[in-house]
Amino acid sequence: LGGVSGMDDFLKKFFPKVYERKSHAKENNYCKYDDQLLQLFTSSLYLSALVASFFASKSATKFGRRLTICMASIFFLAGAVLSAAAKNKLMLIFGRILFGVGVGFGNETVPLFLTEVAPIQHRGAVNILFQLFVTIGIFIANLVNYGTSMIHPHGWRLSLGLAAVPAIVLFVGSFVITDTPSSLIERGKDEQGKTVLKKIRGVNDVEVEYQEIVAACEQARLVKYPFRSLAKAASIPPLVIAILLQIFQQFTGINAIMFYAPVLFQTMGFKSEGSLLSSVITGLVNVGSTFVSIYLVDKVGRRKLLLQACCQMLISQLAIGAILVTNLEETGTLNKKLAAIVVLLVCTYVMSFAWSWGPLGWLIPSETFPLETRTAGFAFAVSTNMLFTSLIAQAFLTMLCTMQAYIFFFFSAWIVVMGLFVIFFLPETKGVPIDSMVERVWMQHPVWKKLF
Repeated sequence: LGGVSGMDDFLKKFFPKVYERKSHAKENNYCKYDDQLLQLFTSSLYLSALVASFFASKSATKFGRRLTICMASIFFLAGAVLSAAAKNKLMLIFGRILFGVGVGFGNETVPLFLTEVAPIQHRGAVNILFQLFVTIGIFIANLVNYGTSMIHPHGWRLSLGLAAVPAIVLFVGSFVITDTPSSLIERGKDEQGKTVLKKIRGVNDVEVEYQEIVAACEQARLVKYPFRSLAKAASIPPLVIAILLQIFQQFTGINAIMFYAPVLFQTMGFKSEGSLLSSVITGLVNVGSTFVSIYLVDKVGRRKLLLQACCQMLISQLAIGAILVTNLEETGTLNKKLAAIVVLLVCTYVMSFAWSWGPLGWLIPSETFPLETRTAGFAFAVSTNMLFTSLIAQAFLTMLCTMQAYIFFFFSAWIVVMGLFVIFFLPETKGVPIDSMVERVWMQHPVWKKLF
């Protein structure tokens, strides 16, 4: 979307006022993209994903993880077709809403699926594959936008329509995978669940793990209203942490930078193609850095990765802010050397996010809830993420116009808060069985044990 919203052909058709403002030689650097409808085009996806995540939670519990993933692919496909065929803003935004429902169903179900099929010793790495492929998707999107920006006047239609390709892959894939043992047993398919457990573990002796899942499912069946049960002591620590992780993930400023990277780089003086190329570079860094997380998460643990990233992100954001405050006027551009330094700093920032707050923001909530509230609790995590993603998406360009380069100091302050949160409230969950979190993590933590 960041690349599409920077394409002149797209702006001329749907946001002519923004195009005129962008083309005006003396327009304020920080304000030329400030348009509420343009931001609504972005944020509408996340608002619909917010609502959809609660329906997805019910679907994942009642119909299973696999079928819910299939539903996500169908919504994605419909969104791609409608967006590519859009004749007016209404069709465009409705297409984004369908994309959003797909995001809500996919983000609710895929991390849970991965967590439930992964062996304990590799749970972090397997779950982070979700974030890895998100970053690969972002990188491919940047490449697509770079290519289609040179196709006039309908390159933007090709960009949005090509989202149908991963939707089709997801649809076909949903018929290849099997449901998770936890989901099958929870729905009364015990023998099928045991067979699947043997298959995914590659051994016949799965009795210990099978009995743990059965016990967790029996406990879960006693809970008639899982959303109400989130108020019980066992669910409060993971619920609070899941919600705050999603809020903090957005207030790192990552989505502001990744969504609007082409716009941001144009603000700094890059031409349209140059800004898209810069986005491709940051996308490549994003992908490469996620491999670091896959390698380290089950070795050094969750907390160390989060704290190291806070330091690196803080330094990067402060440096970007300082360069822009002192060198980028409301009109004019940065010199080439400083612009290159800013791109390097953005890469350093994206790098640290990609091996920490990006993947771990999804991993930790997916592994810490007890089974009886797992889908309900994770729905709160997904919906919180979507709510704050939409708020940032809706507000960023206006904030950029109002706060100018000081917006980077705003995000820096939040990174300090995040680091303190990790130090005092976030326990280490590396190597802890998913159904033993209450006894081995929450009841042992100096803060959270007071609830028990």
